[in-house]
Amino acid sequence: MKENIATIPLIDAFNAGDECPFCFLERSAEQHAISFILGSAYMEDDIREKTDAAGFCRHHFKMMYDYGNRLGSALILSTHLRKLNQELADEIKNFTPGKSHLLKRMRHTAAGNNEAKTPLGKWVQHKETSCYVCSHFSAIYRRYLETFFDLYRKNGDFRMLFEKSHGFCLPHFGDLMETAEEKLSDQLKQDFYPKVFALMQENMERVQKDVEWFVQKNDYRNKDKDWGNAADSIQRAMQKCKGGYPADDVFKLAP
Repeated sequence: MKENIATIPLIDAFNAGDECPFCFLERSAEQHAISFILGSAYMEDDIREKTDAAGFCRHHFKMMYDYGNRLGSALILSTHLRKLNQELADEIKNFTPGKSHLLKRMRHTAAGNNEAKTPLGKWVQHKETSCYVCSHFSAIYRRYLETFFDLYRKNGDFRMLFEKSHGFCLPHFGDLMETAEEKLSDQLKQDFYPKVFALMQENMERVQKDVEWFVQKNDYRNKDKDWGNAADSIQRAMQKCKGGYPADDVFKLAP
């Protein structure tokens, strides 16, 4: 299979034999981003300007803390907090309470209704969803999806690699379906959809059976029977359902 700089990461991800090649790409991208910003990059003004503005989500703050460069994290936080506090001061200065009504006060807050209704609440919601590392992957993720379908259209070897894969986690499978509607002709959809649907159902059922055998292996009557593929089925099942790698070791700065 002929490879180039655009296709190598995707082909490598499929060759890894993972439960989801896009999870594999996502993990590689976020680890690269954490290593980059907590390497020498946090001393560069243009990078600090971006991290000051975007900040980080809870997950990637935890990755930064675990990574181990405390001084780098502190320097990033010092200027990010300065910008955050300036914005907070402006939001508070411009905040005007809305009119209060008895009916509103008596009404129960709807469960799951988290859409902000005030400018200050909307600002906080934006900050909660803004993340330098998430944005880094998001920017290249679309290209990975597009490259997948470009290879699927043009490269028979890649189609075989795809058909022999373990499918995808549900979140990335959903993204793949949305992109297929944009990128494939009607004729190619008739070829692609049956293959990807069969691949997903086969591998979701495979993981289900592995988990079921894990449960049965804990019955004393099965203690001497072979584990088969069930030993790591819990983490693989979690990945299939929601993506990611729940059993990964903490990503740390190399000693």
